[in-house]
Amino acid sequence: MVKFIKEKLKYFAVVLFLLIEWRCANQLPPGGGGIDLIPPKIESVYPLNGTTDFKGEYFQLDFSKYVQKRTLQDAIFISPALDGDLNYDWSGTSVRVYFPTKLKKNTTYVINIGTDLVDYNNSNHMAQTYSLTFSTGNKIDKGEIEGKVYADNPQGVLMYSYLIGDSIINPIIRKPDYVSQAGVDGSFKLLGLKPGNYRVFAVVDKARSLLYQPAQDQIGIPSGDVHLSETDTLRAGVNFFLTNQDTVKPRLQNAVMTDANHILVDFTRDVDTSVIHSNNFFIYDSTLKKQYNLVFAYRGNKKASEIVLVTNNKPELKNEIFLFAKKIVDKIGNIYFNDFSSLTVSDRPDTTKPGIFMTEPPRNSTQADYEGQKFSFYLNDAVDSNAAKTAVAFTDTSHVNIPFAIHFYDDASFYVFPLTKLQPRTDYLIKINLNKFKNVAGKFYDSVYTYKFSTINGLDFTGTTGKLLNAGDANNPILVLQGIDKDKLSYSQKPAIGMNFNFNRVQPGKYVLWCYEDADSSGTYTFGKVLPFKPSEKFSFYPDTLNLRPRWTVTGINFKYKEK
Repeated sequence: MVKFIKEKLKYFAVVLFLLIEWRCANQLPPGGGGIDLIPPKIESVYPLNGTTDFKGEYFQLDFSKYVQKRTLQDAIFISPALDGDLNYDWSGTSVRVYFPTKLKKNTTYVINIGTDLVDYNNSNHMAQTYSLTFSTGNKIDKGEIEGKVYADNPQGVLMYSYLIGDSIINPIIRKPDYVSQAGVDGSFKLLGLKPGNYRVFAVVDKARSLLYQPAQDQIGIPSGDVHLSETDTLRAGVNFFLTNQDTVKPRLQNAVMTDANHILVDFTRDVDTSVIHSNNFFIYDSTLKKQYNLVFAYRGNKKASEIVLVTNNKPELKNEIFLFAKKIVDKIGNIYFNDFSSLTVSDRPDTTKPGIFMTEPPRNSTQADYEGQKFSFYLNDAVDSNAAKTAVAFTDTSHVNIPFAIHFYDDASFYVFPLTKLQPRTDYLIKINLNKFKNVAGKFYDSVYTYKFSTINGLDFTGTTGKLLNAGDANNPILVLQGIDKDKLSYSQKPAIGMNFNFNRVQPGKYVLWCYEDADSSGTYTFGKVLPFKPSEKFSFYPDTLNLRPRWTVTGINFKYKEK
């Protein structure tokens, strides 16, 4: 019996030893407990921040918890860049990272650990970037650029910084001299910069290639370059909005007749339907060498890359037919001229009847404004706009006529705009006689569509007043009150005399207040260009979110456009 017990104890000792060894080898954190929401952080480093005359071959990071090893490799950025791959030696929550080559003499290095780093337990991202600065010489370069990326999700945006020399800075083909990363709130710092002139871009670098790829990456363009000197080492307030700068032009991808009158046209990217017209296209019968013009054009109701064309001609099924486009414009202004595609022809009868499938505001809305409200109607087929204008009647529920105007967005959508001020908390009717809405095949609904809505209570409006400070040299400042609730309402105005502002008739909600310099007098914010370089317009945000409640105006806002 004693022998049996000894054998059992020996067995358990071996199992326990193997378990301990297995745990150590895999460096796994202990399990159990509640959901871990604590982000990982760096508790200590080697060398110490600010070390000079560094001669080492590696640096070391000690984390507060176990992290996913692969994510560290994605999160490390070293400036100036090193040739070759880093080597990692893990031990529990610590890692030694060996440099691939010997470091340059008399050089300040900055190692940024970005927010791509996540922990093992619950994939919590590191909350802020961490920067380790040291020098192989006897001094640390003190240059610093800091600012913020303003976006819905700025975490992980890379900051590319380039020393300006004689060559053109092209982030498409040139990697940055210094790299950092924006934190959860969009703030960033570029440290250890030597004196010189710098150009900084904010890039959503999806491939993590340190090269800007316009077809897939958003970019933030600076409002100007930054000069740093031995005595002037800090530049703050370098802020960015992100934008698409894709230069790929839209192409005509596919064209199919869904029936004898309708052509569904698909493009390689989303198109600007506001500049799409029927005279921008034509059908060409290459067998008969004959051209047919189109009657109508309108946006599709499924994809932003689709439009629908309408013809009253019937191309021959046996002939070779093409659709030509004279000009295609995408949503960011890229233009392709004179494109064409083969057209799949159909002689299927057109059975569509024009009806209304969507309205803005929605039918029976109780949130329509009594001043400046547009009422938009979207049809499932194109109609003659001149005939349609006689189909609309606008009244209150007492049948008092409301004067109005009609404007067509395209051949299948329009809005009704009252020419007089409506009354608050009042019911209104817009009746549309659908038998006036005939399509090219003569199909129509013999009925009346009734759109009912109610205006809001004017007493529920809110607003804010204040003064724009330190903006005496600002070039044509424009103030923007921008909603952050789901409706994302926006109001803009120029400051009045004395840089005072007054936003009234504002819908209640939470807002941010910002100001930009409308240098080109376009009336909208200009994002700039990468190549040829054109700076963006300067902007600044008021630091606090404004909670604007109904029937209450927030007064006395002192908005410092820039610090003195």
